[in-house]
Amino acid sequence: MYSFNSLKTRKEEPRRPLRKIVFNVPTRRELPIGERAINHALAIAEGINTCKNVANMPPNICNPAYLAEQAKILAHDYDKVSTTIVGEQEMEALGMGAYLAVGRGSENESLMSIMTYNGIDDDSKPLVLVGKGLTFDSGGISLKPGAGMDEMKYDMGGAAGVLGAMHALAELNLPIKVIGVLAGCENMPSSNAYRPGDILTTMSGQTVEVLNTDAEGRLVLCDALTYVERFDPEAVIDVATLTGACVVALGKHATGLLSSHNPLAHELLNASDQSGDRAWRLPLWDDYQEQLESPFADMTNLGGKGAGTITAACFLARFTKKYHWAHLDIAGTAWRSGGKDKGSTGRPVSMLTQFMLNRAGQEQGE
Repeated sequence: MYSFNSLKTRKEEPRRPLRKIVFNVPTRRELPIGERAINHALAIAEGINTCKNVANMPPNICNPAYLAEQAKILAHDYDKVSTTIVGEQEMEALGMGAYLAVGRGSENESLMSIMTYNGIDDDSKPLVLVGKGLTFDSGGISLKPGAGMDEMKYDMGGAAGVLGAMHALAELNLPIKVIGVLAGCENMPSSNAYRPGDILTTMSGQTVEVLNTDAEGRLVLCDALTYVERFDPEAVIDVATLTGACVVALGKHATGLLSSHNPLAHELLNASDQSGDRAWRLPLWDDYQEQLESPFADMTNLGGKGAGTITAACFLARFTKKYHWAHLDIAGTAWRSGGKDKGSTGRPVSMLTQFMLNRAGQEQGE
């Protein structure tokens, strides 16, 4: 059983530790299928463990530099993984004004970690996974209420999920190309923090009027999603604890899925059904775009009270025109709240890994 006790001075030992599990198959013919299924499960369990351990780490330890270090460790442990880090100086040169604005109030430097898994030597295009990595989200100047703010360390759940999925992928040694991006940042109030009313210029050149500094995840993601255009991706999936509205809509059981590309959405829904890591698709109709209109900039960063999960995805859709894209809102599924059971769930590592298994042609039962 999983437990996060690395920071406890007294570690409780399980009364009856699990020593052995026996799997039965009907005939010897099914043995290779059973062995492959166990190997898949062990790799996914490794990925979920990584996701949980990083997400559960407190924000005074797990800052953007810590996320970058985890990405480097993965590259050190697996030959097919390499990692590069993009710091604030390079972001400035690239014109990533929205991403930089969010991290401006924090003493911790914003760092974007790029993990490249090269499982096949051909000219195929890579899949790209982008994880929102707000290692702590105070809300900034639009400060969150104090109750439950400790759980805002989980606002990097998307980055933890991408890191876990990349770990599982490397363990499985799949013959595909995947790039994982951890968009590390911290949203804090200070005299240097960005403000409601500011107008930011994104890496794409589009401008955004800030109505609320607590709608920061989309500002970090929009520049990260523009950055990954350089990889000429086969598809891009972003993963983010993006909106409280998704918790209201779907609770803790289903991840919100929104996509501008039907085949990609269907692939992810299929992977969610196969893995038991369930998702539910919400509409991404153009009708919702008008809620983002601004009198002063190309758009606002807040779409009003109605359909908050959808308008957040509509915002991101404006930066994903050059590739097939899907958005996973894991605000309700990334962690359990309150009490002794509080902690990361490890989602959506299972769904993402199953999606990559399917892409590699290693579906269940094959």
